[in-house]
Amino acid sequence: MNWEKKGLIFKPAGNLPWSRSHAQVPFAMPIDNDIVRIFYATRDENSASSTSFIDVEANNPSNIVYQHDKPVLSKGLSGSFDDSGTMPAWFVAHEGKLYLYYTAWNRSVEASYRLSIGIAVSEDNGLTFSKMFKGPIMDRSIFDPIWVGQPCVLVENGIWRMWYLSCEKIEIINNHPEPFYNVKYAQSKDGIHWERKNQICIDFEFGTIDAIGRPCVYKEDGIYKMFHSNRKAIGYREDKTASYSIGYSESKDGIAWSRMDHKAGISKSQEGWDSIMNEYCTSYVHNGSRYLIYNGNGFGASGFGYAILK
Repeated sequence: MNWEKKGLIFKPAGNLPWSRSHAQVPFAMPIDNDIVRIFYATRDENSASSTSFIDVEANNPSNIVYQHDKPVLSKGLSGSFDDSGTMPAWFVAHEGKLYLYYTAWNRSVEASYRLSIGIAVSEDNGLTFSKMFKGPIMDRSIFDPIWVGQPCVLVENGIWRMWYLSCEKIEIINNHPEPFYNVKYAQSKDGIHWERKNQICIDFEFGTIDAIGRPCVYKEDGIYKMFHSNRKAIGYREDKTASYSIGYSESKDGIAWSRMDHKAGISKSQEGWDSIMNEYCTSYVHNGSRYLIYNGNGFGASGFGYAILK
């Protein structure tokens, strides 16, 4: 792959109480032939995250045609699984409704944060969402000991297929608890009740890749293709050689994957908004061209931009 970078699309102005910083984990959803709706997570003054969106021109995402002025999904009640925030992960249009799989998070003393997966539904194409349940549809388990999050969900022949992050351990590095997580696979008949068998899709390479973030899977020419975000455990917040980089893998069945990071085709810029990190990407096709929407520095603090496949 060879991507042509086109620049920054959006960064919050910081003038809204619920959106002081970040436009994290963007998800691009075409809503007609001309418009793509990009959902994202943003943070308030207490770093609690909520979900909102902008609409952009499909063939020129740098042209924002609408910016939503309120969250479509916010944090839950005190003590609940999502009381510290909600972050969009994946959207599935199914039987006239739009389902949002979201990463819910709690603050944690020993692990900094704990994640789980919730689900919400919209009947107005994403303008508003209602949480379907008071609790998560996926949480830590016998196979996922610390947390789960950032699912990608595809529906194929009546089977719901999920690729999700699983945190396997926490290490104290420079007096800070650092998570190590990989990408695993789950399956469902209804999109709500999920079967897990500890099937690891993209695993660690300790010392080289210590965490694999935000899977983005699509099927093309009979091949499953996944973008993900790779980082090391030490220095990943400031050191561009250790911080998140967009990686790439392929699979014939969606379960056994081959790492092909050299084919990702996009690197960090020499300067600017994506010079230290590039990560958390999403993709769509318009008029035969594939677009990549991705975050840059600061885990989305610098906003998100785009590239086009040459």
